[in-house]
This record gives sequence, C-alpha cells and structure tokens, in this order.
Amino acid sequence: MFALDRFSIDAISLTVLSALLLIYGIVPYQGPDGATLSLTELLSGFSSPALVTVLALLIVGKGLFATDAMEGITSHVGRLCGRRPRMGVALILVVAGSISAFLNNTPVVVIFIPVLTSLAATFRLPAYQIFMPLSFITILGGMTTIIGSSTNMIAAGIAAESGVEIGLFDISGMGVILALIGYVYVLFFLPRLLSARQTELRTSNEGDGAQFIGEIAITAGSRFSGLLPISGFFPQLRPFSLHSIVRRSDGEDKVLLPPFSEELRLQPDDLLQISGNRKAFMDLIAGGEAVTFGEPEEETHANAGRRQGPHYHLAEAVIAPGSRFEGRTVRFCGIQPRFHVTIVGVRRKNRMGRGPFGFLRLEAGDTLLLGGAEEDIMSMRGNHDILLLEHSAQSVPPRSRALTSFIIFAAVVGLSALEISPIAVNAVLGALAMIATGCLTLQQAARAFDRQIFLLIGSSIAMATALEVSGGAALIAQGAIALAGGSSAVIAITILFITVAIMTNILSNNAAAALFMPIAINMAHQINAPPLAFAAAVIYAANCSFATPIGYQTNLMVMGPGHYNFSDFVRGGLPLVVIIAIAFALLAPLYYNL
Repeated sequence: MFALDRFSIDAISLTVLSALLLIYGIVPYQGPDGATLSLTELLSGFSSPALVTVLALLIVGKGLFATDAMEGITSHVGRLCGRRPRMGVALILVVAGSISAFLNNTPVVVIFIPVLTSLAATFRLPAYQIFMPLSFITILGGMTTIIGSSTNMIAAGIAAESGVEIGLFDISGMGVILALIGYVYVLFFLPRLLSARQTELRTSNEGDGAQFIGEIAITAGSRFSGLLPISGFFPQLRPFSLHSIVRRSDGEDKVLLPPFSEELRLQPDDLLQISGNRKAFMDLIAGGEAVTFGEPEEETHANAGRRQGPHYHLAEAVIAPGSRFEGRTVRFCGIQPRFHVTIVGVRRKNRMGRGPFGFLRLEAGDTLLLGGAEEDIMSMRGNHDILLLEHSAQSVPPRSRALTSFIIFAAVVGLSALEISPIAVNAVLGALAMIATGCLTLQQAARAFDRQIFLLIGSSIAMATALEVSGGAALIAQGAIALAGGSSAVIAITILFITVAIMTNILSNNAAAALFMPIAINMAHQINAPPLAFAAAVIYAANCSFATPIGYQTNLMVMGPGHYNFSDFVRGGLPLVVIIAIAFALLAPLYYNL
C-alpha cells in the first residue's frame, strides 16, 4: 500500500499500527521459546532513539537554513562552478560519499543537507533531484569500509563470534567497485526517474519575478553610500532596479531620474526608489539596510529593533475594492499602527509615479509586501479591507545569529562523529539550543518536520518488531536457505544477497545484518565456500536500503527537504538495489574465486 501511493502515508501508517495493536492486543503472543510481544514493545517506535534523532536533526538543519549560515559556503561553491551549479552539486555528493567511508552516514547527511538546501534555493535547482542522491551516495560510500556504518560494525562483530575476522579494509575491494557502479546510477540516472511533487512546485514558484516598489534610506554606514553611477546607472544595486533618487536640497525634495550624471554620488539622507522581488527585499532587511517602509524617520529607527530575530516575517496582502485604505498614502493609510506591521513594498499592474514612496496613494488591487511579527501579520486574517495571503508569510533570516547556529551545528556533528556522546542526545540538545538562542522560534521548529515522518517511523518499527519477535523474519531466512539447498556457491551467495537486500528494506539494516550473518557463515561452511565472501555479501546487501524510506535513517532525513513520498523511493531506489545485486552476482565469483 505504501508503494502504490494511492492513500496517504498517514492513513496507511495508522491502519498498520491499528491492525497490529488489534491482533496482538486481543490475542497476546507467546512464542515457543517463551518470547512475548507486548503492546509496549509495539508502541516503542514512537519513543525510539532513531525517531527522536531524525526529528531533532531536522530542527537543527532548519536553524542553519533559517539564519542563512550556509550562505558563505553556497557563494563559494557558486563562484567555483560559475554557471554550472549542477556540477557543484555533483562534486558535493562525491565528497559526501567519500567522507561516509570513514564517518557514520548520519552526521555526513546532517552536514550536507543545509549546504544543498541553500544551493537549491540560490540556483533554483529542484530539491527532489538532490536529496535522495545525497542519502543513497552516503550509503554507498559507507559500504566500502567496516567503520563506514554501524551496520558494518555490527555485522563484523557477529562474524567474529562465528570465527570469521573481518579487517577494516577487507570489504573495500568489492565495496568500492559496487559503490562506483552505484555512483554512476545516482549521479546520471536517478534524477531523471524522480518527479516533482505539487507541494514543491507550489513552494518554488511562490513570488518568483513579482516586482515590488520600495524605498531605501541611505545612512552614513550604508554599503550604498558613496557609490558613483556607471554609464548613467547603478548596477551595484542589483538585484534591484533604481527608479529615482529623492534628494533633499534647500529644504525641498528633488527627484533625480535616470540616466544619472557621472558626478552624482549617493550620500546619506538620499532616498532610493527601487523595485525588486520579495527575496531581494528579504535579503536587504536581513543584511541590516535601512528600508524606510514609507515611515517617518523617527518611526524607522524606532521599529529597527523589531526587525531582528526569527519572529520577523514578510507576507503579502491585497487592498480590497471599497477598502477604507483605498486612496490613502502609504505613510498615512493607518495600516501600520492598526496591525503593528510595516509596508515594505507595493506591487501594482499599472504604472506608478516616481515620487517619494511614502506619498504613494494605494489603489484597490494593490499587493502590499508587509513586514512584522508573525502574530501581528496573522491578526489581519478575516479583515475585509485588506486580504492577507497567508501562504506567503515567510521568516526573514536573522543573519546576526548565523555564527551561533553554525557553532551549534558543528558541536552536534563533532560530538557525534567522535562518539563523545550519543547522537540522539546531541541532536536534542542542538535543537533546544537553536530555539533558546533565537535562531528558530518554536513555530518554525514545529514546522521543520511533518507528521508523516513521525507516523511512518513509529508504525514501521512496530511492523519490524512484530516480524522479528513472531518469527516471521526467521521464516523468510529459512526459506531462502532451503531455496539455495545444496546449490553451487554462486547460486547460494546470490540468493543470500537478494534475500538480505529485500529484508533490509523491511526490517532495519542492523536487524537484517544480525539475523543473516550467522546463517551466511553456516551456509559457507556447508558448501565449502570462503566464509569471508558470504559475510561480505551480508554486509553489502544489508546496505542496499534504497527501496523504502524506512530502510535507513538518512532516507527519512531527506524525505522532508526533498518532498518525497514512499513511492519515490520505490521508483528511484529499487533499480539501484537490482543493479547492485546483478553487479555482485556477476563479480563475486571472479573476485572471491567461487
């Protein structure tokens, strides 16, 4: 049902969970060995460290993105790659895959999600083509060394108990070959198999190209002060277009129009009448420039403090026909004191005059770009004079806290990578620090993940628990062994690989490795095959968790940023599982002399 994508993940997850609770609640299970399956165990997925870690890490990543902490890295990558941002993304993916060979996959994905999110936003790259490849490529990199993932280390430990010692690089030869084959698929074919979700299309298209008229007040500390025109214009103001300059001379406002004199120098107290899209205005406010909003000078300085922090939002609203604000000027329309918001810009279909922005008269149908605290903006809901476009509300990045958010992020990654403290602890403390230091509001943190991930993880762990405790997983393993029978080593290792690859996408990869490692070594001894080859087959196959989001923790982490559904992983990941399985079946006999 997950793969068919005919019903929502929420509905299927709740149905699965309800069925399990009904079955094991009415008829308590007790196995032949005395093992029981209680309701507490079935519901333990909702308090599992995996769930807590994923949700907390999503909040930490949201804090980085909300403060624009990755802007410097994004700009550097953009300069390196010029007009080929996809090459930059491919380079980052390869670097991530290489690092994951020696570092646990989860911290690696945590590091690169904010970087790729920023790149996608800056260069308008489709997020669905970026984040699934990130998860897959780190999983592929992790299968090349024993320390590449926790799955490998668990499998090696169980193999050692059975008398098969696996060194750090004993799986690297075949692992690198399989990883390189997987890299080709992930980098060149996977993006073409994925398609955008309507939610992402709607998000990425919001506000693109819509131009607002606004005003900048040049101050002594402004980065625009002292600029000279080039060929009569000011290209230094990009992405804004300069319509006019209002300069006070002898007590009167003088309007200067382009093309400007070569001797004209921007100076403090000049008012620049500019046009740009909402992102340009957002970047301007985040950078600390004195946008006047058509207010008197004393009000501009009084409101400056209110424009700091994650609470400050920009949103759009439309002047309704017959509105009491119609015909009034921007400065004296009464919108600012009534709703405690400021008018950042105005968009109108017909032409507007070039005079001071504060004296522009509003008309029915004008779209206003408003700035203010989120609760103040939302207080406009239901007003018949000005129609709020709620979906357009977006937080202005508090860039003053960018360094703080980066330090928190680095601490989470560093402590986890060095295994000083558990990653679940680090992630939760990092999420709390993001909120406590003002990098995020509680509302933004709550929006960092959706209920689908919560329900999917909880119900999937319940399903896997029932499969293991009831003996269902062991039954599948025994069926695979019976199918292999007394076959040749090549057929036996191929059947083993396929079975483990299927189970790792249903159970956790650690559970699949732990279940099949003793079975694999026993199979090798029965048919006089190299035990190391069969142990390596279990490790590689247990890492083939590409076909479902529940297959590996990093898949769940990229579901939100990439706007993926369950079927996206089936469509994009199942071919990779098949490719790796075929490659192993063809190469293993030669590599291990089977």
